[in-house]
This record gives sequence, C-alpha cells and structure tokens, in this order.
Amino acid sequence: MNAGLDGASFTMPVKVLARDANELRVRFIGESHTSLQILRERLNSDKGVDYANYFPGHPDLDEPEFFIRTTKSVDPADLLKKLLGDIQGDYSSLNI
Repeated sequence: MNAGLDGASFTMPVKVLARDANELRVRFIGESHTSLQILRERLNSDKGVDYANYFPGHPDLDEPEFFIRTTKSVDPADLLKKLLGDIQGDYSSLNI
C-alpha cells in the first residue's frame, strides 16, 4: 500500500486469523491507524460490506486486527484485495 519516493511499492504483511464465506479477520503487521482508517472508510462505503472495523489492541504488544463482514454474494478476501489495489492506485500518482 505504501509507495516510496522513487515510485517503488512496498508490501503490507497480513496474517489471516479467521475466514469463512462472509467474514474475514486479519492482522496487518506494522500498519498505523492512518492506513487502517482509510481502509475502514473505503470498506464501509462499499455496498457489499455489512460491517468493517479494526481493533488496535495494546499499542506496545499487539498489531491491529481488522474484521470484515460482507453481504452473502461478496467474498471478503477478494474485496479487501480489490480495495487495497484501489488505494494503492490513488497514492501511486502522487508526486513529491
């Protein structure tokens, strides 16, 4: 999701904690409230999402966990990948 000053992309490590047909709980390693707030806002504005939120946990001990529940016809992992790509595209055109 993060683009470097030279235009290079960086990975966002994600650990899947739980998954079923319409729910996904993941942990984003090393991400801040800023990036997770953007993601939460985008997810909750998508018509295929029933609920999306993140839980920061203890600031020194826990990585934030993100929970997504979608409508019956939407795969939460596919939607998450799509929206992360959209966000990356939004920021890749920035010039500093």
